[in-house]
Amino acid sequence: MKAKDFYTQSHLLVAAIRIYEHGHSEPPPVDAVCKTLEISLEQGHLICKKLDEMEIIEMVKGPYGTRLFIRDHLKIEEIPKDEPGTSLQEEIEKFQSTKKDYKEKIEAFQAKKEEARRDLFARIEEKLKQAKGR
Repeated sequence: MKAKDFYTQSHLLVAAIRIYEHGHSEPPPVDAVCKTLEISLEQGHLICKKLDEMEIIEMVKGPYGTRLFIRDHLKIEEIPKDEPGTSLQEEIEKFQSTKKDYKEKIEAFQAKKEEARRDLFARIEEKLKQAKGR
């Protein structure tokens, strides 16, 4: 898919769903739509997830994969036409940033627990010394 803006990507994806439904008489799986649009499965899932959140399409998970249904195609017109679509690289960077923040929180929590453990052992040791001194 050569289109960079999210508005155009949305129109193409909804059109691909309609074409698949017309040819196969069933809702398409995500991979069939990605194949039609010549995009990666990851990029397709990213676009589908956003459209699902906007209630333009519906992603239904079943035993044979995730199928796509059109909910309200008119909501596509609410998308700004100049809004660039997010790239997979941007999503990866966002995920890595979130992961880094989470890792820092875990490290801070572990450091706090380690300090509390040291304090506890120091207090126990102090009480043992006091008990020996008596």
